[in-house]
Amino acid sequence: PGRFTALSGIVRRIIDDPKLIGSIAEIAESLRDVLTPHVGDRLSTPLPDSVQDVLADARLRLGRVNEVLVAIESPVEDARQRKLRAQTMTGRTIEQLDIAIEGREGYVAFVSGSRESPRLEVAPLDVGPAMTEGVWSQRTAVLTSATIPSSLASRVGIAPDGVTVADVGSPFDYESNSMLYCAMHLPNPNSEGFRAAVHDELEALINAAGGRTLALFTSWRSMDEAAEALRERIDLPILTQRDLPKPALIKAFSESTETCLFATAGLFQGVDVPGQTLSLVVIDRIPFPRPDDPLLSARREQLGPTAFSEIDIPRASMMLAQACGRLIRSSTDRGVVAVMDPRLGTARYRWDIVKALPPMKRTRNRSDAEAFLRDIAETTRV
Repeated sequence: PGRFTALSGIVRRIIDDPKLIGSIAEIAESLRDVLTPHVGDRLSTPLPDSVQDVLADARLRLGRVNEVLVAIESPVEDARQRKLRAQTMTGRTIEQLDIAIEGREGYVAFVSGSRESPRLEVAPLDVGPAMTEGVWSQRTAVLTSATIPSSLASRVGIAPDGVTVADVGSPFDYESNSMLYCAMHLPNPNSEGFRAAVHDELEALINAAGGRTLALFTSWRSMDEAAEALRERIDLPILTQRDLPKPALIKAFSESTETCLFATAGLFQGVDVPGQTLSLVVIDRIPFPRPDDPLLSARREQLGPTAFSEIDIPRASMMLAQACGRLIRSSTDRGVVAVMDPRLGTARYRWDIVKALPPMKRTRNRSDAEAFLRDIAETTRV
């Protein structure tokens, strides 16, 4: 719906026809009404009749807008630019409408956003052909990241003989300065006692670290429950992602060595807190993507039995690597990454994930992690 609201504003700058402009704005309200019941859902192909009818009507209205735009002639350069902008956005919107209405093979439609602001998404199951046509066949590209998954080239349509892979390593001494602790004695994450056991682990580890903790959770509920439990059990300040906007939250955390920050997936990346403030990163579960994600569920159906290894494992590995990357931000940083999910040490796919993480020394004994954290705390107090 927001696209049509924005389009009506752009068209208004070149066409003085309130009725025509109003017809564009009306699409936004109609589309919002039919999409709201489907928020978070994958849509059928062809689309539900209620959605299809609104899109077909939108296509006719934008066709009339386009006809009016084509007929506009002006010697004024500013007017020409306004016309071009309106034509470009109208044309792109019509293209997207055509893809949605036709229900083209290889695309999946779903509704994202919130009930107040739903958004119809129509995404290709395979981005490779579009990337090949628009990028790889036309230019050389350099893709860099600290957490590029091994399957990226095939996922974006790059042939094996068309890519050179270089791993330049890291300037940080992970093996000496960091430790990966897996709480293998904890119950399965789906069991009833898992969250209480996580709270016990958090209490012991945070006390050993003297605060200095970034605890990352895969759900808001888990974060809230942990914060509520730990505030009653430790005499250290705890901030959560609900307390402040992200910049202010990170600033408050970075300014106090005793403060703990409890957050969700939004802080798995983009947090840079070098120095003494952070020496413990706790991750409650392996961050597998949601099984009901509309786009990923369609891609899983397309891949069949190999979907878990081609979609879920690479994505979880990348997310976990990004979360681990919050710990060591400079050559002098030291600390522990504690993963509460015992599957990291027991599942058949564990090494696919562990190999994607920084080369930290590893332990399954909490006492090792506590000793390392106490040593860091003592060193920083000297």
